[in-house]
Amino acid sequence: MQIFAETLLNGLMLGALYALFGLGLSLSLGVMGMINIAHGDLIVVGAYLTGVAMGLFGIDAIAALSLVIPAMFVIGWLMQQLLLNRVVGRGPLAPLLLTFGLSIVLQNLLQEIFTADTRSLQAGDLAQLGVNISGVSIGVLPLLSMLVSIALLGATHWLIGHTHFGRQARAVSDDPDTARLVGVNDRRFFALVTGFIFATIGIAAVLYAVRTPFSPTAGPERLLYSFESVVLGGLGNIWGTLVGGLVIGVAQLFGAKISSGLGPFFGHLVFLVVLLARPRGLFGRAVP
Repeated sequence: MQIFAETLLNGLMLGALYALFGLGLSLSLGVMGMINIAHGDLIVVGAYLTGVAMGLFGIDAIAALSLVIPAMFVIGWLMQQLLLNRVVGRGPLAPLLLTFGLSIVLQNLLQEIFTADTRSLQAGDLAQLGVNISGVSIGVLPLLSMLVSIALLGATHWLIGHTHFGRQARAVSDDPDTARLVGVNDRRFFALVTGFIFATIGIAAVLYAVRTPFSPTAGPERLLYSFESVVLGGLGNIWGTLVGGLVIGVAQLFGAKISSGLGPFFGHLVFLVVLLARPRGLFGRAVP
């Protein structure tokens, strides 16, 4: 029973991180109708930026968030203004091709600058702390990662549903032409949204890099978990993204108990089975 409880809790904590990976992808799909193939590589870019900040200023990974978040926001804003705005609204194929090319460039650039060696980030004393509840051991860092992920997902859900920013996002998503008629500059707004997406990517990158070693080619795997979380929960549903991530994380860790090398396989298998039963995801809305 203790092993079951520990596996379940660790799976939920891992799944919450996957959901945070998927948050930016969900916003990109929901607001701009764009699938960013480079999303996973940008998570890795955030991890390397964190490593650079740690080396320059002698701080740990958590403290480096104060530098990484604004830096990623600026990178996202510039990338949307200078590059991605050229393909938004031109059908699904143009953004796919552009971001696929961007993914290849980022991977090769990271490998050229940082070499292909696997790295990890240090979170200081926080990584060594743990709590024991009724015989179940829980790491403080994974628990903090889960709480931050849920808080960010909740804050984003509130932002979209209860603020002027959210009303603009919904208007641009539903009818960009009408939104422009009432004064919304969609290109400038898309840059702001992408800056916010990159800021969440920066947080996800740090929480990922202090838990798991990474390399320049780790991006596609991060993209896969992000995409599965978003699709499994239902496109455009932020809480659905959380549930999707939790399902995949739990399936992976219980699968790893069956066979240590097949954890990811069981996560992908559950994704496939759920989609066979519910093609629009767990909380996807049917098209009338």
